[in-house]
Amino acid sequence: MSMQMQPQDPGEGARTQGAGEGARGHWWWPTAFTPWVGNAVRRLSRLAGHGGSALPGRVVERLDPGFLARALSGLPYGVVLVSGTNGKTTTTRMVATMLERLGLKVFTNPTGSNFTRGVVSALLGAVDGSGQLNADIAVLELDEAYAVHFVHQIRPRYCLLLNVMRDQLDRFGEIDNTARLLGEVAKTTTGTVVLNREDVRIARLAAEVSPTAKVSYFGLVNSLRSYFPSDDDMHAADMHAADTNDETRAPGAEARTVDDPPTSFARSPRLDVGREAFVSTAQPADVTLKHVADHEAEFIIDGAAVGGPMRLEGMYNLFNAAAALVIVRAVLADAGRPVDDQRLIAVLGEVTPAFGRGEVIEVQGTPVELLLVKNPMGFRLSLKSFAPQGHRTMIAICDEYADGRDMSWLWDVDFTSLRDTSVAMVSGTRAWDMALRLEYDDVGVEATDVDLEQAVTHFVTSDPATPKRIYCTYTAMLRARAELAGLADVPDVGVGR
Repeated sequence: MSMQMQPQDPGEGARTQGAGEGARGHWWWPTAFTPWVGNAVRRLSRLAGHGGSALPGRVVERLDPGFLARALSGLPYGVVLVSGTNGKTTTTRMVATMLERLGLKVFTNPTGSNFTRGVVSALLGAVDGSGQLNADIAVLELDEAYAVHFVHQIRPRYCLLLNVMRDQLDRFGEIDNTARLLGEVAKTTTGTVVLNREDVRIARLAAEVSPTAKVSYFGLVNSLRSYFPSDDDMHAADMHAADTNDETRAPGAEARTVDDPPTSFARSPRLDVGREAFVSTAQPADVTLKHVADHEAEFIIDGAAVGGPMRLEGMYNLFNAAAALVIVRAVLADAGRPVDDQRLIAVLGEVTPAFGRGEVIEVQGTPVELLLVKNPMGFRLSLKSFAPQGHRTMIAICDEYADGRDMSWLWDVDFTSLRDTSVAMVSGTRAWDMALRLEYDDVGVEATDVDLEQAVTHFVTSDPATPKRIYCTYTAMLRARAELAGLADVPDVGVGR
């Protein structure tokens, strides 16, 4: 049972050092100038064509390192911090949208610029001239490493930790190091920590939580677990497949990995199970994903099945929706507001994909869908969620810092689902690496072009009657959106190329 929590007093949650720095800033810097200087940098950055997403935050972090703590420490219901390897941006969007639709004033960082400087940049556009933020609560997406920097400045009241996968090994090192970083977030959270019951490294973080904080879980019914393998499951299956001798396989049998569902997601039958099927041997989940289908989901909440239509794309987002529901219910309960699960599902069903995460852009009447991919599990789940038939497919891979320099993870993705349709275009700075990887899975490639902007234009304007789908890494996605803006109406989310 969640205890009634009073609105947060100004300054509660800020660490002592961060609060002191926030009150003083640098000894020579008049903190009243911070919003003015930050917004001036933003305007200059946008005039230069850089979007203005992170540069103002970088400048302000140097000039006034206490700005972040000052701006956020006075929020009545504190900060919700969302982190993990996959799904942060869309889950943050779900949480923020639901809380806003249910009556709270929400500040969030909607662009996916999830370093602390990105949060600072978003704050500069939201505070008034004196640096005050008019909001009840902040819902913030933070990169796993930068989340630790954030909690050293202000303690979140809530955190939502989604998963741990091998991602950007050049930045994070091995997967257990990423879990250690998220453990620091769990340790500093003062109110409710929401954990993924199905990810053993995330579930173990319950041991890091303060005795005064509450731990809640989201989870899956047993019949859906093969759709969402853990990082260990994926690598164990790959090792098993590598060790399997083709000659020992039964005639007509094909090698399968643990993440292969019985049919493609788009054509899968309704998956209903009895109550006994979602009794877990692990911790009981506050919200359990029970059923998934094309733009439809059903959840178990307090023992009752609640579901409805969804606008979100991809089955992985439906699992993350369970996580969002847990944190939203916790916030509403602490705020003394009624929790109506049917209303929550209805509001959740109105949430649209975040930019570049299933976002659809109409180009001359033809839908072009952008799907962010940045690690093996995310790419595998995207390929499982979206049948290639009836679409032309492009893959754009870049290796800038925001993408991760190490692209060896592409060899952990199974691309065989693209064999029947082939890939129309491969592009990006690592286009030839991607084309080679597809060749090893016997996937045909019609064209390869390292000039991403040229490739995007050619791809979306050829065969205009056929819907398009672009799988892209982060910086490739920004560049693709920028190029599409010259061909169609593309919303400006304040992110440069």
